Amino acid sequence: MRLINSEQIMIKRLYDWVLSWGDSRWGALALFLLALAESSFFPIPPDVLLIALCVGATSRSFRFGAICLVGSILGAVIGYFIGFFLWQNAAGEYTALANLFFEHVFSVESFQSVGALYEKYNFWIVFTAGFTPLPYKLFTISGGLFHINFVMFLLASIVSRGLRFFLIAALIWKFGAPIKQFIDKYFNLLAILFTVLLVGSFFLLAKFL
Repeated sequence: MRLINSEQIMIKRLYDWVLSWGDSRWGALALFLLALAESSFFPIPPDVLLIALCVGATSRSFRFGAICLVGSILGAVIGYFIGFFLWQNAAGEYTALANLFFEHVFSVESFQSVGALYEKYNFWIVFTAGFTPLPYKLFTISGGLFHINFVMFLLASIVSRGLRFFLIAALIWKFGAPIKQFIDKYFNLLAILFTVLLVGSFFLLAKFL
């Protein structure tokens, strides 16, 4: 029998709790707050609640997509400023807040590896993190710590998060509840493939033009 550790149990409970807001009259507010929190510290992506709300009110799908986008961008800005102002002290040492994140949200190794990616890819690494299943909060906070250009960071976040959330909203608006299972099963894979093709095409153009 497969053993389930306490962390997996906690994530499953959080997932169920997030999903429960889909039947609440406060669902739109919960979506905004979830999208905001996920960009800086919360482990469950807002797509879960976005899908549930869109299925429950198909005609309002784009409204929910917009709410999700605004919350996510505000959360990304919060994450950026956490990294910029609160991640290290004057001596360059990690703060208690940073150590709390390393213990419960993501590892030191994964955080440090992002710095090298920013040096090479800038816009594209933020775009990739925003559109694919990569932990977006890891990139928003590290973006602030490594002082990447804020306007570029904001633009990449708006484009990638907007594409992700409005694509989900559009699919449900067009096809209704039957598309939900397809999104749950294949959306992340398709997002990765789309990003690889898009980013790869730009790199090829830059190389040969």
